[in-house]
Amino acid sequence: MLTLELALAGLGVGAIAALAAVGMITSYRATGVFNLSFGALAMIVAYLVWQQVRVWGWPLWAAVLLDVGVVAPALGLVLERFVFRGLHREGAGPARMLVASLGVFVLLVGVATLTWGTQARLDPPSIVPTGSVGLPGDTSVPTGTLVELGVVIAVAALVAGVTRYTRFGVRLRAVVDRRSLAELAGVPADGVAAAGWAFGSMLAGLTGVLLAPHLRLDPYGLTLLVLETIGVAVVARLASLPVAILAALAIGVGQSELSRLELDSWGLVQALQANLFVVVMLVALLVLPRMVEVGGPDTVRAAATRIGTGHGESAPAGWWVPFVAVAAAPLALGAEHLRIAQQVPAMAIVFVSLVMLTGYAGQISLGQAGFAGLGALFAGQLMGREVPGLVALFLAALLVVPVGLVTGWPAIRRRGLTLALTTFAVAAVVSRFVFAQPRFTTGTALDHPWPFEGERAFYALELACLGLVLLVIRRLHVSRLGRMLVAVRDHEDGAAASGVDVSSAKVFVFAVGAGVAALGGALLGMGGRAFDAAAFDPVLGLVWFAAVVVFGVDSAAGAVLAAGLVVALDAATTAGMSTIVIGALAVLLSRMPGGVSATLLRLAAGRPPAPVTPTPVRLTPLGRTLRARVRP
Repeated sequence: MLTLELALAGLGVGAIAALAAVGMITSYRATGVFNLSFGALAMIVAYLVWQQVRVWGWPLWAAVLLDVGVVAPALGLVLERFVFRGLHREGAGPARMLVASLGVFVLLVGVATLTWGTQARLDPPSIVPTGSVGLPGDTSVPTGTLVELGVVIAVAALVAGVTRYTRFGVRLRAVVDRRSLAELAGVPADGVAAAGWAFGSMLAGLTGVLLAPHLRLDPYGLTLLVLETIGVAVVARLASLPVAILAALAIGVGQSELSRLELDSWGLVQALQANLFVVVMLVALLVLPRMVEVGGPDTVRAAATRIGTGHGESAPAGWWVPFVAVAAAPLALGAEHLRIAQQVPAMAIVFVSLVMLTGYAGQISLGQAGFAGLGALFAGQLMGREVPGLVALFLAALLVVPVGLVTGWPAIRRRGLTLALTTFAVAAVVSRFVFAQPRFTTGTALDHPWPFEGERAFYALELACLGLVLLVIRRLHVSRLGRMLVAVRDHEDGAAASGVDVSSAKVFVFAVGAGVAALGGALLGMGGRAFDAAAFDPVLGLVWFAAVVVFGVDSAAGAVLAAGLVVALDAATTAGMSTIVIGALAVLLSRMPGGVSATLLRLAAGRPPAPVTPTPVRLTPLGRTLRARVRP
């Protein structure tokens, strides 16, 4: 039996989740981009309202009207003009759009961390009234819940009315589905797309303002909480606003009702009650049919996994000499600096696993942080049971391989956006139900393994592991299996028609990628001499993916450079600086074909960077005649 009081309390949570899901679906349908930065935009606007009200003493409604009504839409216009317009004109597929939105996400989180720090703010201002409305039977519903439900229903009705029954809605759908044909028919595609981005960003800002008072305000917490509501959008298959609202309310009520259950000794019921949205996201992605993707079917299918590679660039002779010199340089440092440098080879191994998965096989994985964390956890548990350190290191990597197999199995029928969200959901579930549970993390005893107890000896061990991984990846890339993986990346249907066992190739690459990431994660844990769940947060996994893509998604050398940049910037500057740099570079990715590594190779060969610039649609005389006839 449902408890009415708990159900009413759950409606408040469900209303906020519904607003976030409606905003993400609307933004997706209006722009053609599944905007992973939606939560980051919500977080930025919430921080701005907090700064203006709590620090500068502004009136609450003045700050809300300015930030939600002006600042948030302005951010959407900036994103459309300088980040996504060029990608749309190039005909970029969902994968490249996803990477661009991920770059915006990383950039905004980095800016918030650098500006406001990571300390949680406990006093976000609330715009909903306090008090309650009485119901029969001595029960009452909070007034704020009714206001939030009203806002959700009003927004959904407005979106449905505009998109279905107005001329602008018809133009908007035309621009999203077939931009070039819409321009041919005289539709001002840039202006329509800009309006869609402005409205989607305004919804993100409204979500942040309404959600912040319900929890502590910090850059990662609010952002990740909005990302968790992706599950609601997935249940609605990114298409139906009524289904999204009903699903969000049902999950909110279910999450509240679970609090009645007695807590078990494992704490799993409590974890389920606190993370029901994450569980729904994973289950929905695994069980429900493929999501409804916007854009023409040819564009979605042909560009589902391509991100932009630089495999056409050849490295100059002796390119490896600077890498060897830089890798060996920390051996001359003192113990304190050497401990910081120890993060680079370990993180580089994790990044190389992404090169193999995404760069070589075209499988977008946002969950490598989960595999790396499992490697550290398994190594710590083994060492806590008196297993020798070296044995624990490599055995932990092997134990994570079956997890990669299980994760890779759903990838057989998924690609692009659906696969990316599935891997992120796996990482989020592992983080919440394993890393955050003391029952699984107690008893870990991570330390430098024998006979590499010293700082320099352990760094040498890391370099040896990195060299071994690079050698294996190199041999894989030039082998027949590597060519099969590249064929799957470039055109999955064509590879299958040529006799490639696509399913086996996908499962294999996920399994090996999980093992390699686990090896890097175990080295990270041993270097820090403790298991730190925060070091393998799912949001950090998004940052890692962006870093690898920025430096060349198919370049193992680029992965090493990315790891060095992330560690060096965070160590030499303030926390969050590396996130800002990675985000800024990811936003500019369309102007650096193949990433930073390919750009550097072109410069080393004496060729200009040759950025990809958006090109306007050029009409033939017949095309101009047709446009003149159909122009309103």
